[in-house]
Amino acid sequence: MAAQSSLLGVFRNRTFRALWSAALVSNLGGLIQGVGASWAMTSLTTSHALVALVQASTTLPIMLFALPAGALADSFPRRRIMLAAQVFMLVVSVLLTAVAFLGGLGPWSLLAFTFLIGCGQALNNPSWQASMGDIIGKEELGKAVLVNSMGFNMMRSVGPAIGGAIVAAAGAAAAFALNAASYVFLIAALFGWHPETADNALPREHFGRAIGAGLRYVSMSPHLLRLMARGMIFGIAAVSILALLPLVARDMLNTGALGYGVMLGAFGIGAILGAFSNSRIRARYSNETVVRGAFLGFGFSTLVLGLSASFALNCAVLLISGACWVLALSLFNVTVQLTTPRWVVGRALALYQTATFGGMAAGSWIWGAVAGSWGIPAALFGTTCVLLIGAVVGLRWPLDEQGGLNLDPLGRFSEPLLRLDIKPQSGPIMVMVDYEIAQEDLPEFLRVMTLRRRVRRRDGAQQWSLLRDLENPDIWTETYHVPTWTDYVRHNTRRTQADAEVFEQLLALHKGEGAPRVHRMIERQTVPVEERLRLKDPTGAVLGP
Repeated sequence: MAAQSSLLGVFRNRTFRALWSAALVSNLGGLIQGVGASWAMTSLTTSHALVALVQASTTLPIMLFALPAGALADSFPRRRIMLAAQVFMLVVSVLLTAVAFLGGLGPWSLLAFTFLIGCGQALNNPSWQASMGDIIGKEELGKAVLVNSMGFNMMRSVGPAIGGAIVAAAGAAAAFALNAASYVFLIAALFGWHPETADNALPREHFGRAIGAGLRYVSMSPHLLRLMARGMIFGIAAVSILALLPLVARDMLNTGALGYGVMLGAFGIGAILGAFSNSRIRARYSNETVVRGAFLGFGFSTLVLGLSASFALNCAVLLISGACWVLALSLFNVTVQLTTPRWVVGRALALYQTATFGGMAAGSWIWGAVAGSWGIPAALFGTTCVLLIGAVVGLRWPLDEQGGLNLDPLGRFSEPLLRLDIKPQSGPIMVMVDYEIAQEDLPEFLRVMTLRRRVRRRDGAQQWSLLRDLENPDIWTETYHVPTWTDYVRHNTRRTQADAEVFEQLLALHKGEGAPRVHRMIERQTVPVEERLRLKDPTGAVLGP
């Protein structure tokens, strides 16, 4: 009970409470729409692949567009991005409702509409998840993510059953209409939220460079790469239940739309139970143990679903798979947020979503194709094998524990006074840092410099190298380039409290007088453009040295 009270303590935050409540209604509408779309496809086609592609059409856009959306989330006000995404999904849902009521919906037009709704989700998700750290604070971020997941799965426990009843009574168009109405509540809540905006003297980062910075940061962070690989494996396999459950209900159990909704509801109830037990489980077991258990538990569920013809037994094992779903995905999400600095958290979350939802999109297509060729049980058995592989992978590449690093901005950098008058976009800039290192300290210096190289490159440095003076071997020079002076300032403001440890180790190894000397230089052509043009002969060859 104490754990539950602690978890629900995040509702003391008024902004979080208002947005969470509105999101609850929106999630209910989305789940009702999902049931309507999946069941509508079963009435439009007998193709197993097309039925499974309904799930893929909503997750594929997240894989395709999450990274650009993450760059936008780190560069623009997140509230505005979420408003734009919600309004876009409202318009698409209204059009879907109109087409369905007029009887013009076909398999491919249904997939097109669900794809567009997925595009709105792809734009919304990085800003929504990154905003949790702005609304609730780092200390309770994990609780906020779990409460968000719990709210979604509360709706999953009742939404699909409600959706199934609505589809059975009034048709899929009614489900689409309710989803369109549900967006209004979240749009209103976002209009009522006025977040504080941090002052930033630097100009907004170029969109292409912002995407590159996100890719670079994640590629230079081994713990994030391991987490995203596991998320992709989990997504490929675990989506099989959501993708194939309409076929299980229709072809294996003959339960109809209402039975399909009830089974999805059991999955949601399991997820709620997983959210409430998450704190106790995480306190007792390591991240890797929790994730490995989630893989194995989900694998057990898919195995039983492939063998069982009992509606009650299937609902029971769906409780297990729902709990495993929320335990794994919430842990992945929280770990990304707690191990990534705020300046790049939107892009890191976006890349995590790209990996996980990309896996879900691929898995929906794969298992739909397998079910069409070899039957639904064969597809479910295949997912069991993939989930077992995902658990075994953790033996070789286990997940790290989160929360051990202080990723707050270091705040020690002051822009130096320059005697040369340059513009913010002047460049390229070359930086050289001189160290004097005793011979006996070389092994430790080179070890620390390996860490320094990763930090520099992760934060935007290019062409990093380490040089040794041939005439004075105790002198070592670290060099790197940045495109402009603004990029140099931005590079230094990205430094975190955790990064300071590396510099302090280098400072302790430096034997010279004072701090290591820093040279900041701007590159210039040795021969002016006009002179080079004058020296060229008619064939284009340059005359002279």
